[in-house]
Amino acid sequence: MWNWLRLVKDSVSEKTIGLMRMEFWKKTVDDIYCDNPPQQPVALELWKAVKRHNLTKRWLMKIIDEREKNLDDRAYRNIQELENYAENTQSSLLYLTLEILGVKDLHADHAASHIGKAQGIVTCLRATPYHGSRRRVFLPMDICMLHGVSQEDFVRKSQDKNVRDVIYDVAGQAHLHLKHARSFQKSVPVRAFPAFLQTVALEDYLKKIQQVDFDIFHPSLQRKNTLLPLSLYIQSWRKGY
Repeated sequence: MWNWLRLVKDSVSEKTIGLMRMEFWKKTVDDIYCDNPPQQPVALELWKAVKRHNLTKRWLMKIIDEREKNLDDRAYRNIQELENYAENTQSSLLYLTLEILGVKDLHADHAASHIGKAQGIVTCLRATPYHGSRRRVFLPMDICMLHGVSQEDFVRKSQDKNVRDVIYDVAGQAHLHLKHARSFQKSVPVRAFPAFLQTVALEDYLKKIQQVDFDIFHPSLQRKNTLLPLSLYIQSWRKGY
């Protein structure tokens, strides 16, 4: 379901069609919680997960509602707007993951909130070259205006210092959320740690972008880190995030 919702925006040519698909998933979730799931493979598996783990409907609906609002295809007005989007999508997904793991803990929820926000910000950064190639820019407008950067600068892949300053500020916010999430590490139940292993990939990307002096278009940022699976294994073995 998550991938279907994520791809709706790029797979439809008209907003109306996207809204129809979102409406389908809203009704599907309503039907699932009425024990009447549609005979569709993804819906049936989601229904089984809801029954097995007693998943909270609110988190599912937040993801759909936020994806629906995001169909407007416009830049985030400020970093808070991007963080709100991340909270309602990425963090909500982490809250569901914690429920699947049987974790009910306030500190774990706080960590999930910050990790989800970091994930949303990093996803926005990673997608910037792709979106720029399609003449679309979603980076927070307030930070762009602060540094005197226009959307056209990202479309033409500018490497000017003021463009890199925008990336520095946005990446810095993601790093701050990771730092906040890790401040709860000693209080978070160990069984919650598997839900937070994505911090390894987030930290890896933020380090790489720092190494290229925040040049978002540097070719090295598009290469896969072949050692990432090993890093994930080591972090899992260490029981940390």
